[in-house]
Amino acid sequence: MSKPELYVNVVVGPNCDFESMAIRAALESFGARVTLHLIGRPNDLIDVLSGVDLHGKMDYLILNFHGDEGRFCLPELGEDVYEVNEPKSIYFGPLDVQTYSRLQGVKVIAAGCTLGCEQLATAFLQSGCHSYLAPDDYIDGNANLMFLIRFFYEIISHHKNQQEAFELAQAIDSETAMYKLYLS
Repeated sequence: MSKPELYVNVVVGPNCDFESMAIRAALESFGARVTLHLIGRPNDLIDVLSGVDLHGKMDYLILNFHGDEGRFCLPELGEDVYEVNEPKSIYFGPLDVQTYSRLQGVKVIAAGCTLGCEQLATAFLQSGCHSYLAPDDYIDGNANLMFLIRFFYEIISHHKNQQEAFELAQAIDSETAMYKLYLS
């Protein structure tokens, strides 16, 4: 096997598996190596964001979740299912990111509604991220997928830098224009 064009980790939130498989298939067809992380509980997400469950080379971390009011939507668990010291909420917001995230130098894409709000982006950048990309409003799911495919197509196939690929993907239509790029 030849060397991958890009190394991407895709973190799959609840009810996001179908779109995540499409993202994976597209990126792998472009020549990327994709690692999936399936999230079943808050501690699974914490393990990724803290770096405990990240290993090897990584160019991008895609957090493919539903979002609501600038927070990631997590699975709802029964009270007796939560582990000791695990956040007991169906939302994971800026304060949680500040508490648990350690993503030094990582390029993060949060593919979900409202996850591009400035407060959440700032929390990620303060955790050490190189950059943070996400839609700042309630984006159509198909547009979200198209943004990601175009973005990575431009990076991998046309060797565009992140800013150039972002601008091309954002320009597809009014939905993809919801994506914002924040830099540290």
